[in-house]
Amino acid sequence: MHSKAFALFLKDFRSELRTRYAVNSLAMFILVAISVILFSIGQEKIPQSLTGGLFWVVIFFSAMSGLARAFVSEEERGTTLTLQLIASPSTIFTGKLLFNLILVFLMNIVIAVLYSALFDEFVIRSFYLFVLTFVLSNFGLAISSTIIAAIISKAGSKGTLYPVLSFPILLPLILTSVQLTSNCMVGTSFAESKVDLAVIVCYDVIMLTASYMLFDFIWKD
Repeated sequence: MHSKAFALFLKDFRSELRTRYAVNSLAMFILVAISVILFSIGQEKIPQSLTGGLFWVVIFFSAMSGLARAFVSEEERGTTLTLQLIASPSTIFTGKLLFNLILVFLMNIVIAVLYSALFDEFVIRSFYLFVLTFVLSNFGLAISSTIIAAIISKAGSKGTLYPVLSFPILLPLILTSVQLTSNCMVGTSFAESKVDLAVIVCYDVIMLTASYMLFDFIWKD
């Protein structure tokens, strides 16, 4: 199972290196979104809490622009049936999840670096809490994006359906991440943020469990 999942990940990775569809979409949206925010703010000083919220807004909409390709590309190339024949549903989901995890972490690291460089108000005082929040939130984002991509892959209006389904599913994760980021910017300790951290951990566990349980039915439908 693990070797096949890794082989599927390598296939998607090499395909992305050739086409650069998701990378180009993500890079363009990141640059445009951050530029629009900078031009909108101008010389005005904005509250730190608002800066943290805008950070996750950029992450959310950037994910909407590039992460839907996980299963849509298989439908477009006509390779879905081949994957169904050579690998189990859990193996396929694991391979796609690995690819989206790498993509999400690379995307959000770039966003975090650019955001820190361009916004003076984006100052992290609880660094380790921010790193933990960042990792847990990205993991949840990758899981949710992967299973949603599988759901919409056979739909006719894929581009429209993806953000519509993603918003209510990702809303608890985004809201909690915004709150934790605000805590990191004011220097809140781990002890004071344990409830919000527990919410994200529970979200990740629930989404991962539900994805593996439901993917068999989604993939073979």
